[in-house]
Amino acid sequence: MTRQSLSVFASLFLLAVSTLCVMPLNAQMAEVKEKPAMYSYIANWQIPRAHWAEMEKSAAGRNAILEKALADGTIVGYGDDINLVHTAEGETHDNWWSAMSIAGLVKVLDKFFAADISASPNAASPTKHWDSIYVSHYYNWRSGAFKDGYVHVSAYKLKADAPDDAVESLSKHMIVPVLEKMLADSTILEYEIDTMAIHTEAPGTFSIVYVTPTPEGLDTVQAAIRGLVSDHPLSGQAFGSMTDDNGHRDELLKGSGVFK
Repeated sequence: MTRQSLSVFASLFLLAVSTLCVMPLNAQMAEVKEKPAMYSYIANWQIPRAHWAEMEKSAAGRNAILEKALADGTIVGYGDDINLVHTAEGETHDNWWSAMSIAGLVKVLDKFFAADISASPNAASPTKHWDSIYVSHYYNWRSGAFKDGYVHVSAYKLKADAPDDAVESLSKHMIVPVLEKMLADSTILEYEIDTMAIHTEAPGTFSIVYVTPTPEGLDTVQAAIRGLVSDHPLSGQAFGSMTDDNGHRDELLKGSGVFK
């Protein structure tokens, strides 16, 4: 995916800021409410290309446990992804599951250990592995399974002087209204705005994730947003005042999963 001067989600922010200029504040506040915390466990793996097929075969053992956890309400979703835009140090694959508590995440992890099933098979010979646990208060999805969806992740770093409620404010007034519209018209299947729940990295970052069912959906999001944003060229000031562009990174993955 070609990197533009602003990412897709920077454009989303700009559009929403421009919308704020013409909407009463009380109307904006009424549109979005913080949801109960949703936690996500993500296991990241760097797998040599010769072993990618082994990684795919390992999903059956994991998914049997995850499907049972989904059915009994321990988790609300799970899936796995393959990275489409590789970096020298980044992951090639990940697998994940989400729950409404950290306990739900750990119960699944305990079942993997008890069954002697790793989140990834040793046979795949990973060269690197790391885990992350995120929390989101702004998310939504279409229930059901998806296969070979396209997962776009935009990570941002907040400026040191950003207000304590910067992520909340950006989510409520800018990001979520736009993503909800795209969810309603089926351009995307799921979205979430994540911060770290277990700080294995420095605080002060947040990520915006969305899943689209087709590659054309990626272009649809970008084209629609850029077309609207072009009418409001000054509207990026609010976003830029809170985030450090040097800390921005994107990922594009292809994955399958299911949400309850």
